[in-house]
Amino acid sequence: MPKDAGREFEQLVEVMKRLRGEQGCPWDRDQTLASLRPYLIEEAYEVLDEMDQVVRGGPWKGLCEELGDLLFQIVFQGRLAHERGEFDVADVCRSVREKLIRRHPHVFGDLEVSGAEEVHQNWVKLKAAERKEKLGHEGSVLDGVPSAAPALLRAERLTEKASRVGFDWSSIAEVRNKVSEEMNELDRAIGSADPSAIEHELGDVLFALVNLARFTRTPAEDALRQANRRFSERFRFVEEGLRQRGIAVGGATLEQMEELWQHAKARERINQDGSALPQPGKP
Repeated sequence: MPKDAGREFEQLVEVMKRLRGEQGCPWDRDQTLASLRPYLIEEAYEVLDEMDQVVRGGPWKGLCEELGDLLFQIVFQGRLAHERGEFDVADVCRSVREKLIRRHPHVFGDLEVSGAEEVHQNWVKLKAAERKEKLGHEGSVLDGVPSAAPALLRAERLTEKASRVGFDWSSIAEVRNKVSEEMNELDRAIGSADPSAIEHELGDVLFALVNLARFTRTPAEDALRQANRRFSERFRFVEEGLRQRGIAVGGATLEQMEELWQHAKARERINQDGSALPQPGKP
């Protein structure tokens, strides 16, 4: 029997309506747009965690569940807006549907494009026209990048938008040289011991690295998130190894921890080729 996405969505909207009703859930009834903000961010990051699991070969079931939780946050906000007479979740769906059709004239209209790059260029023009219609002026090509986004992600999106109008490096070699240049300036700032200069130059280094990540098609936010994961897994391995040796974590020497750290890295390599995994207490 084919699945009916529309009917499932309608039932979810009805569940939300009941939760907010007079005989509904006290917690759901107490929520406001302001109180829901952290939950939206939390659910989005939980979706991201599950996406990472799937990319590493894990099951898709968890992603399905977390996408549902994120969708519920959208339905929740739609219900709050409906209660105030502003809009409802149907308006949300219609708005994004109309926007997608409007911004894809090469799919839903007669426009012909030669490839993805031309699609990007046309997208910039369409968004500028939309801003002009809404605000009375075209604004900036950088508009639309959330100021509250994680800094690495925001840097990537800012440079990506600028590149769409030709403001970009011409080669990956130029970007790599810029990283070296910024590192040299950071070294001089560190030598000066000026906190303001160090912060300034460190920011420039990070920004240059984000550009390098963009040129290599390796999103900096994803790369750093995976590095965080590897660090966490390795450090927990070190902690477990110390416990098995009867050494308090706070009482271990750097040499003891480094030995286990290298063991953890070797364990990752063994895990990748499918061999048996060594135990943390026995390097």
